[in-house]
Amino acid sequence: MKTTPLTPRATSPGTSIKHLVGELETETETDNDVGVDSNEIELHNFDIEWDKNGGEMRKIDMQFDSPVVEVTELEELPENWRRSKIAWLCKELPSQKRPTQIRLLTAQKKWMQQQDATYIAHHFLRIRLNDAAFSVYKWMIQQHWFRFDFALATKLADCIGRERKFAKCREIYDDIINQGRVPSESTFHILIVAYLSAPGEDCLKEACEIYYRMIHLGAYHPRLSLHNALFRALISKPAISAKPYLKQAEFIFHNLATCGLEIREEIYSGLLWLHSHQDTIDKERIFYLLKEMNLRKIPETKDTLLSILRACSKVGEVDEAEKTWLKLLNCDGGISPQAYMYKMGVYAEVGDPLKSLDIFREMQKQCGQINNVAYQKIIEIMCNSQEVQLAESLMKEFVGSGLKSLTTSYVDLLNMYYKLSLHDKVESTFLECLDKCRPNRAIYGIYLDSLVKTSNIEKAESIFKQMLENEAIGVSSRSCNSLLSGYLACGDNAKAEKLYRFMRQKKYEVESSLMEKLEYLFTSAKKFIEKYVTLKLTPEQREILVGLLLGGLQIEYAGEKKLHFVHFKFKDDSGIHTILKRHIYNEFHEWLQHSNGSTDDSDDIPSEFLTVPHTCFGFYAHQFWAEGKQSIPKLIHRWLTPRVLAYWFMYGGYTTPNGDIFLKVKGSKDDVERGCLKH
Repeated sequence: MKTTPLTPRATSPGTSIKHLVGELETETETDNDVGVDSNEIELHNFDIEWDKNGGEMRKIDMQFDSPVVEVTELEELPENWRRSKIAWLCKELPSQKRPTQIRLLTAQKKWMQQQDATYIAHHFLRIRLNDAAFSVYKWMIQQHWFRFDFALATKLADCIGRERKFAKCREIYDDIINQGRVPSESTFHILIVAYLSAPGEDCLKEACEIYYRMIHLGAYHPRLSLHNALFRALISKPAISAKPYLKQAEFIFHNLATCGLEIREEIYSGLLWLHSHQDTIDKERIFYLLKEMNLRKIPETKDTLLSILRACSKVGEVDEAEKTWLKLLNCDGGISPQAYMYKMGVYAEVGDPLKSLDIFREMQKQCGQINNVAYQKIIEIMCNSQEVQLAESLMKEFVGSGLKSLTTSYVDLLNMYYKLSLHDKVESTFLECLDKCRPNRAIYGIYLDSLVKTSNIEKAESIFKQMLENEAIGVSSRSCNSLLSGYLACGDNAKAEKLYRFMRQKKYEVESSLMEKLEYLFTSAKKFIEKYVTLKLTPEQREILVGLLLGGLQIEYAGEKKLHFVHFKFKDDSGIHTILKRHIYNEFHEWLQHSNGSTDDSDDIPSEFLTVPHTCFGFYAHQFWAEGKQSIPKLIHRWLTPRVLAYWFMYGGYTTPNGDIFLKVKGSKDDVERGCLKH
């Protein structure tokens, strides 16, 4: 294998130092022909605006005041040998990969000074080789002679940020902050744009954080289009994901108002949309925004009226809802099914379910075909109002329509029957649900509660066992507490103790009333209550971790005492991941940081969750994430059991249309070859 020399290449007899320097000057002159200045990189600063039709970002020229990098030109250096070596490095480094670049630079550190490295980095920026400039910069900051160069860091961050390489740009940004300096306005602006151009929830959060710092730390006044772009990114997400960003949206609105910038119609309608999706409606704020729109003579669009109606449905504002309804009637396109459902919610909130039913029937006449969401909404309203006959009639109509997604309505029915102590109907509805749809944890949980309440412990045990064995359902603290109360009520202390041990192992919270009974029971029997359990990975959990790590699972350093934690991430658009995340959540329940959180009894398991930091994860971090990069252990052939392969496939594999199975793996070429050969 050919190796790259660590000393300057031998020149041909006809090649001189002047010739090498001349080549570099020729490169610079060539760049000048396309508008790149030889002394300073021309900053093609850009801003972003939103296209009125497509809503996509486009670049526009905008100039920022950026610091000038002071560079000693090559011909000004007194030593010929130094000019020769710098010229050689400028020609050699761009063609190499980063590890070789670092080796080449390290071989020259006996003579290399900061002005030399600055010239090389600046030269690469001139000819748009930003990655090579970044490698030189990262090598520079590790040298003993390095003194932070704010101008160079700023230009490097700006050039890399324009290429949308936000991770590298953020590294330089953090270096500037760590030096106690405030990044330039261009760095803030370009980094925000880079984050907004990348997909993912984390990038949007980082963009909001940088925007906040830009205003409070830098005291800058961002351009109008940057405000608009960030706001548009917040409201372009689905409602359930956009809800937490209300404060950020209000912060953008506040900055637009205080800076005297134009506040467009999209800003007002977007804020109203965000407010209408909150769990707690701020009526005063909504009315203030509507008043501001009237003062600015901004028309209320159909989307704005729907947001108002949605907010009214949560607080029961009948008068405002009726006014909004009249405005919607005058809009083009007629009344949407959403508007009907919001109006149904308004009257349900004030305790008039029959009026909601009339609106539902009117919706059937006007819209023709009714979707499953409308049926779910009206059945929910009737169940909450305990209108048993109407709820049953609507449910029968829903089932007969042939529409899917019956599970939600069955949950509402079962809850109504349970609250009314109609346990016979709970059982019959549960059996009907098994035949009509796929029951979830909530349905099993209600049926379990009903069996315990009627003292049918034997059948309750059977249902609990089914939940435990079905990975798509699983058990929760609620189901455990329910069965535990049944054991204590019937005096089966042995089973109660066994279930309690299981709950402690899984870190399920025991209800205080049940805990008092257990303490009395154990005290009478002179037994010790284990309130704390030592965490230890089971053999199954170890195999699961190996399989997931091969598929790309991340282990991160906690920052103290060699502690590491596992960062579970699942894809929302993957059917396998939807089932797998429930299974992993149940399997590692005792390890999770939010084990006692609200998601425990819910079917809405988050797509990301973390384990507690623990020393036992250090072994896996060393084997699979050495030096922060994913790799394959040398002893992987000892760990490739059927269970490991199964989890590897479920987490990081896929099946082709031809039926072939592929397993995703990250690492070096040697790592991949090692894994394939030993498997």
